[in-house]
Amino acid sequence: MKIFASIQISEIDQYTIKNEPITQIDLIERASFKIVNWLIHNIPYGKKLLFFAGPGDNGADTLVVARLISEYEYESEVYLLSSDKPLKESVAISLNRLEKQGKVKISVIDSDSSIPEIPSDAVVLDGLFGSGLNRPLEGIAEKIVAQINSSGALVVAIDMPSGLFCEDNSHNDLSKVVRAAFTLSFQFPKLSFFFPEHSGILGKWEVLPIGLHRDAIEQINTPFNYLSKDRILGLIKQREKFSHKGDYGHALLISGSYGKMGAAILASRACLRSGAGLLTTHIPAKGYEIMQISVPEAICSIDSSDFFFSDIPDLDPYTAIGVGPGLGKNKMSGQALKKLLEAKHSKIVLDADALNILANERELLDLLPENAVITPHPKEFERLAGKSSDSYTRLLCQMEFSKRYKIIVVLKGAHTCITFPNGEAWFNTTGNPGMATAGSGDVLTGVILALLAQNYTPDKAAQIGVFIHGLAGDIAALQKGEISLIAGDIIDSLGTAFTKKQIL
Repeated sequence: MKIFASIQISEIDQYTIKNEPITQIDLIERASFKIVNWLIHNIPYGKKLLFFAGPGDNGADTLVVARLISEYEYESEVYLLSSDKPLKESVAISLNRLEKQGKVKISVIDSDSSIPEIPSDAVVLDGLFGSGLNRPLEGIAEKIVAQINSSGALVVAIDMPSGLFCEDNSHNDLSKVVRAAFTLSFQFPKLSFFFPEHSGILGKWEVLPIGLHRDAIEQINTPFNYLSKDRILGLIKQREKFSHKGDYGHALLISGSYGKMGAAILASRACLRSGAGLLTTHIPAKGYEIMQISVPEAICSIDSSDFFFSDIPDLDPYTAIGVGPGLGKNKMSGQALKKLLEAKHSKIVLDADALNILANERELLDLLPENAVITPHPKEFERLAGKSSDSYTRLLCQMEFSKRYKIIVVLKGAHTCITFPNGEAWFNTTGNPGMATAGSGDVLTGVILALLAQNYTPDKAAQIGVFIHGLAGDIAALQKGEISLIAGDIIDSLGTAFTKKQIL
């Protein structure tokens, strides 16, 4: 699914108005009814609703919601922010309809003294400013936001919290932004929804489809996307009745060192649970018994070193290679990694200490084969690409890093971001905070390795792997709870996550 910039969303709105065709005010009415439906199902009857409407189309949405919800006998009040400019046509029409209905008290905020006190047990509907805002709030608008945020009331943001920009907030003052418990976004999420520093501003966000024209959505290009169930379901291959293990690839996992064999076990188990036909795990000699006992399905390739990765096996038998979990950063491991990269295997995923070695020996970055997959967490990516002041800047850096080295970067987080050499960025929509636990990344490496071994292209392996890994975490959290979740629980839930029924 696509993530559009604010200006593109406006273009899609106008295309819909022209080609559906539908009037702008009727489109606003349609969108507002979606908000009303959400309120009816989520806000208990008897709660007082306070609507704060601005001078733009977001204000028009808010006035319409106030009118429609009052038909369900909710107690509502509207506060309309005064503007030096004449009201937009959509706002004027919506205000006139609300006044004619006569069920809702309407007040104008035109001075500091007219900003109302907000009871802590009220529900605030924030519609002051929408997606078109591009400068920090100031003056009376800033004071209204401060009053909302200090009230203790439950806040529902219409389309997006007032004061937050759709994309780049690097120069915004986030202290001047409405802090919502829920954000109800029309048709699409905004790019800024996927950045961690905005989590406390957005609360829980949902996307409400409002029937914008499909042709415009398909025709307008954007580099930003998010993974959906429909997309992943369409990518997963079904197995043939007479297939055998040789049809599903032979994966090589180079993993483990003295004291870190658990990473090798987790990645190996995840790889096998994700469908690889065969798995060989290359481990230090001292890890042999541990691996044979813990993962009997895996073949063991034994390194000449007792304690760490120091040489590579013959790579010819393997359809895909994974390297890094629990590897350690011994100097000989760095030399062996260089030799591995010089072999230019076409399908490879690198994680953990393999990435730390790359960061310390940056000349190795130029040896990465085209479409190699790397799976750093934020600190590992910082070591590779440098520090960024905010998530938007880091996203641009990640996109440039993928283009420069022609690789796929899977930057792990609450909304894991996958960037491709062609300039695309995809955000994940599965997963939960319980997955912030030791070994979770090792599991992801194993899943992606298995998909590469099964002859998925690297871009599809990354997308499926990230989505399924998060979905397995969600399934595990339902059974174990987020606090008690461990990496092994994610592996145990992979089988359920891969089924069509679960994805749907």
